[in-house]
Amino acid sequence: MKSIKQTFKIFFEIILAFVILILIYAFSVFGLSKISVNTGVTQKEEVEIFIKTNGVHTDIVVPIKNEIKDWSKEIKFNQTKSKDSLMNYIAIGWGDKGFYLNTPQWSDLKASTAFRAATGLSTSAMHTTFCKSVSESESCKRILVSKENYQKLVIFINDSFQRDSNKKLQCISGRGYAKNDSFYEAKGSYSLFRTCNTWANDALKQANQKAAFWTPYDGGIFCHYQ
Repeated sequence: MKSIKQTFKIFFEIILAFVILILIYAFSVFGLSKISVNTGVTQKEEVEIFIKTNGVHTDIVVPIKNEIKDWSKEIKFNQTKSKDSLMNYIAIGWGDKGFYLNTPQWSDLKASTAFRAATGLSTSAMHTTFCKSVSESESCKRILVSKENYQKLVIFINDSFQRDSNKKLQCISGRGYAKNDSFYEAKGSYSLFRTCNTWANDALKQANQKAAFWTPYDGGIFCHYQ
């Protein structure tokens, strides 16, 4: 009888600890996301970029080509050159490789994929999408940055790609949602503490733009661009 009570007590303590951890995480998400950084930065408005969300995931949208960086030299997609020349922007995001490749719709999500992503056990990937134009809206915010800060953003994004021994990007062949996008191997692992939105928020920090102190969700970024 005593052993049953002890077992129940241990089980209760484990459940209680788990609930406390969830509450701490939830309060951290809400509280740290509201803390602004880089709010007082003044700069020349020289390069147009965007932050774009699909309601869950945030991409950084940049010009395909300018004097600082020509992304088309390394990032390709399955289109003819004539159509390629019509594209003006490229949306770039970092995320869990399993989510990206195996979960095109939420209905495709498997428990194993979610578990590996939440615990940082899987690898990551970069998703790149070429766009003809970008329109500002509630889910897409326009930002004007200086050339110096854009260079910092370029360095951050470049460093997120995994490269081979010849310093070339490692394209994940045959994978993509459409003809204008592609996937590449990336550095780091996705987890509850480092999500696709954390990556985008860190990119904005590196470029000296408004950002959250820390956030794992898109709202933590966009609340600073109301």
